[in-house]
Amino acid sequence: MQIFYLIPTRQNVGLTSVALGVVRALQRRGYRVNFVKPVAQEEIANESSLHFARAICSVEMPDPVPLIRADERLSAGQEPELLEELVGLCLRAAEGADVLVAEGLHTDATHPFTPRLNAEIARGLKAEIVLVASGRSGHAIDDISHMAQRMSQTGCHVAGAIVNKAPRKFDPEAARQALGEITLWGVVPYNPTLLAPRTLDVARHLNARVLVEGELATRRVLETVITARSAAEMIHRLVPGALIMGAGDRDDIMLATALAASKGVQLAGLVLTHGSEIDPRIRKLASHAFASGLPILSVANDSFITATHIDHMPSAVPADDTARMNAVLDAVAEQLWTSVLDARVRMPASTQMSPPAFRYRLIQQARRANQRIVLPEGDEPRTIRAAVVCAEKGIARCVLLGPRAVIEAVAAGQGIDLPPTVEIIEPDTVREQYVERMVEQRRNKGLTLEQAREQLQDTVVLGTMMLAVGDVDGLVSGAVHTTANTVRPALQLIKTEPGSSIVSSIFFMLMPDQVLVYGDCAINPDPSATELAEIALQSAASAQAFGIEPRVAMISYSTGHSGAGVDVEKVRAATALAKDKAPDLLIDGPLQYDAASVFEVGQQKAPGSPVAGQAT
Repeated sequence: MQIFYLIPTRQNVGLTSVALGVVRALQRRGYRVNFVKPVAQEEIANESSLHFARAICSVEMPDPVPLIRADERLSAGQEPELLEELVGLCLRAAEGADVLVAEGLHTDATHPFTPRLNAEIARGLKAEIVLVASGRSGHAIDDISHMAQRMSQTGCHVAGAIVNKAPRKFDPEAARQALGEITLWGVVPYNPTLLAPRTLDVARHLNARVLVEGELATRRVLETVITARSAAEMIHRLVPGALIMGAGDRDDIMLATALAASKGVQLAGLVLTHGSEIDPRIRKLASHAFASGLPILSVANDSFITATHIDHMPSAVPADDTARMNAVLDAVAEQLWTSVLDARVRMPASTQMSPPAFRYRLIQQARRANQRIVLPEGDEPRTIRAAVVCAEKGIARCVLLGPRAVIEAVAAGQGIDLPPTVEIIEPDTVREQYVERMVEQRRNKGLTLEQAREQLQDTVVLGTMMLAVGDVDGLVSGAVHTTANTVRPALQLIKTEPGSSIVSSIFFMLMPDQVLVYGDCAINPDPSATELAEIALQSAASAQAFGIEPRVAMISYSTGHSGAGVDVEKVRAATALAKDKAPDLLIDGPLQYDAASVFEVGQQKAPGSPVAGQAT
């Protein structure tokens, strides 16, 4: 699944129009396309991109995070949490799609963090950035080059650029040459008719009184005509799309406008200034013209102030103007080069998973599983806080093992309200029911009832027995207990999976741009070649279960055949064993860590390796 994240190079580039135009172009090519706007810079109800994506492009998406909330979280030092929320929102929007088009934040002088936040969201999504520039600025190529450099410095990949509102003199071929490695996706010509508001929009903006409704909702304003001279001197301005403006006592202007309307000229409308009304005698004389669809408005201000207000109308397409937005999207889609789009979509998406995406998917998997998890360190403050978070986010049904009074006191001391979905089990009330079961589990070791009762005083052992008999689905410990104290009961009571000779561990390392799996760093300090091969296969299976494509590097102090020694040969033998057991698994070794993790080094030290430089 491909993600394109559209970012503006400056203000007023027409970002929403271009983003939805890309959606339309991809939909026309037969791709399943979803759309998302992670951060709303307007009130959500007023976000035109959301409305038009849903109404015109038939795309459903989650509501964005309000900008004010994003600002608050950044100010509070909660950037990782914010990014996790934003990436999760985008990934929800991407479900079931071949391509996700994401509209980034508009440039906003009052919120200078927007370019950086755009970069962080794109990085978190592993998205390809598409820059959107305005040809009317006269600096479109420089703007694209500058922003591409900024994005590259943050570790983002710029897939291409689109020039919107390009003047007639703009040369696409020269732009391609000037942009070099940045692929130009298309050039959308400036078309003033696409900016034309409806007379209805002007009436709303001016807070005008509607004297004659006419075709208020369908006629469009292409120009504003102020009637300072006689009617004869402005007849040539009575053309389709003209909004005629004058004082209500200018009967000559009113009659000339009515005459033009009666002859079929599709004027945008007539605006009477100074709060004027239509003289009843004029209304009666020109009734046929007024019935032809000519809208007539009245405003309190004079012509100059009114014209100035019209000139400063926002260019955004109103939410109920679907006809105009359809025309805009068609104009953009028709100017995007389909060969470029197809080439980008066919490129394989990155197999790396970013930390925000990993956390989001992990939580989604946990929610779907809805597991009951026992926490043996139930009176430990961090454990209590974690249980509350899990309850609030629906991650798991947590069971705190410990004295209820102690747990509630610790929670109160931390200012934590324990929700009813967090279960508390006092060990003394359930311990006895596991004694005989534990004796049965350890019968071959000669465990007695008294020994079982004594060992079950340890809440980790008690929790492990709960897991062994299926009363809970999982156990989390280690806040105050050592790894050995946490793992030993599981080895004794649950034992290894059938077909496995050892138990191993992995760490998920959340690097700035991806999540890596390291195994085994906690259980087996000096495994044999056979055990090391098994650890590799177990680690790969765990990575796959958590959505990380396994590319396994068997680490040593030597790469390939560059060195020798007992440890190197053990890694070499383990790699061969693992390949025999899992021929489809991408695995290679021995590899030095830099050859495994750094692409350039891997290409140099192990050029034929399927893993070098891209191990996970």
